Amino acid sequence: MISIEELLYRYAEDSTLALDGISLAIGEGEHVALVGPNGCGKTTLVKHLNGLLVPLAGNVIIDGMNTRDRTRLAEIRRRVGMIFQNPDNQIVGMTLEEDVAFGPGNLRLPPVEIRDRVDKALAAVGLAPYRDRHPHTLSGGEKQLLALAGILAMDPRYTVLDEPTSSLDPAARSKVLAMMTGLKLRGITIIHATHTMEDAASADRVVVMDKGRIVADGAPSSIFGRVEWLKDLGLAPPPIAELLWRLRERGVAIEPGAFTIEEAAEALAQLSGSSDGCVATGGGSMATSCIAPEDRDWTHE
Repeated sequence: MISIEELLYRYAEDSTLALDGISLAIGEGEHVALVGPNGCGKTTLVKHLNGLLVPLAGNVIIDGMNTRDRTRLAEIRRRVGMIFQNPDNQIVGMTLEEDVAFGPGNLRLPPVEIRDRVDKALAAVGLAPYRDRHPHTLSGGEKQLLALAGILAMDPRYTVLDEPTSSLDPAARSKVLAMMTGLKLRGITIIHATHTMEDAASADRVVVMDKGRIVADGAPSSIFGRVEWLKDLGLAPPPIAELLWRLRERGVAIEPGAFTIEEAAEALAQLSGSSDGCVATGGGSMATSCIAPEDRDWTHE
């Protein structure tokens, strides 16, 4: 378990607190998304989770180990793997195989076990066929997957990802998000810092930060339903959540909380009383129009 208690942090060159009284508990196996506008303190917070930063005040406890105790730092970093926004900052090997072996090698594991971990980690992220390639020949998305393989080879309990998809194209972004889902299925705790609401949609919890503080903590449905509030924070809600919010603004009596296409379709079908082409329309009063799929003119849609 990760326990953060009244955490304060200030950068030496800045008089403003970067983290101002953060308290947060994260259980094993949870997927927690940290969201908030740029400068809200997400990166500063996650850097405390494996001891890269030491609290000005307060405590960060990882499985009973305080990050202030530098004698426990190696064990803390073995348990808490971290992936940064720029994967080039984490690449140390001349080949993919060598890069993934770096962490287990530092644990002084037997060579047979290192080999086994490297093989499994590269296979898990789909990079096994490229094990002899130089890392810098990879695409941005592949480099993030390589960084993830390096973390997997350490057999962590917790994986922290700081804006891992911010510079990726849609295809690479989808691969990284899919791998995060795979980590969750393996029972690994995920802490994912992002300012992209769609990337947080699969999380168990969404923790919203602003100006160094936690301002909301709840299920994605409860957070994404607060469209106007998110916009006021400078965040872009998931498109589906905003669409349904705009429908409610126009009088459609649809409940907030849906933020995927499937959830929106179900909500609209329930509203109309049918899923066979009934579309809810609104104005001052509620109305529905039902058009059989075979009679609809799809050329104008």
